[in-house]
Amino acid sequence: MFDLAGRVALVTGGNGGIGLGMAKGLAGAGARIVIAGRDAAKADKAVAELTARGAAAAFVPLEALHEASCRQAIAAAVQTFGRLDILVNNAGTTVRKPPQEITPDEWRMVMDTNLSAAFFCAQAAHPHMVKAGGGKIINIGSMMSIFASSYAAPYAASKAGIVQLSRALAVAWAKDNIQVNAILPGWIDTALTRAARVEVPGLHERVLARTPAARWGTPDDFAGIAVFLASRAADFITGAAIPVDGGYSVQT
Repeated sequence: MFDLAGRVALVTGGNGGIGLGMAKGLAGAGARIVIAGRDAAKADKAVAELTARGAAAAFVPLEALHEASCRQAIAAAVQTFGRLDILVNNAGTTVRKPPQEITPDEWRMVMDTNLSAAFFCAQAAHPHMVKAGGGKIINIGSMMSIFASSYAAPYAASKAGIVQLSRALAVAWAKDNIQVNAILPGWIDTALTRAARVEVPGLHERVLARTPAARWGTPDDFAGIAVFLASRAADFITGAAIPVDGGYSVQT
């Protein structure tokens, strides 16, 4: 039920952090992996790590700010492995400033990277998944899809948009046997959140105090949910937004 042998998965931003954690999980279940991102050297290391585990893996360049690059990455993945069954829209960025200080360019950069790229990649993947008889799209939101943030307004807005985009695509493409779901990570130990701990005083202590699991998450915590949502086990699950946050979102 969880076997992904013969499937091809593209993971945007899959060269590190949560993206690489999911790529490892998908590869461990038998999928061939395409890592899409900007940093080729970092991606080469990720591909080498996956191939050392016995997976078939490749890198394709992606500049998430540009629609054409999103479409080219999907086309390159199909050209590399002959099909596309799973798309993980994980590429993301943020700007930590009070909302009154956000510039128009910063707003567009965050929204285009986090939300627009997910839409354009999904749109480009759709005909290939239809040809394959179905597919799985996993969009990466955030706990800020449901919580407010005083210092990351564009990030929070983009991640709330990811949830609604997932629901809209789930409804539109159910007839094509394409399931679309969102994962909402909590506070995960990545390069992005290490910077946040420096920039936001007291963040580390507040996260530990509110999280019932009493720890920060790790990228490896996303391997299982990625495999589940990409597998036949989740064929009747679509339009869902699933927190992976150690209980953060249910603690008062």
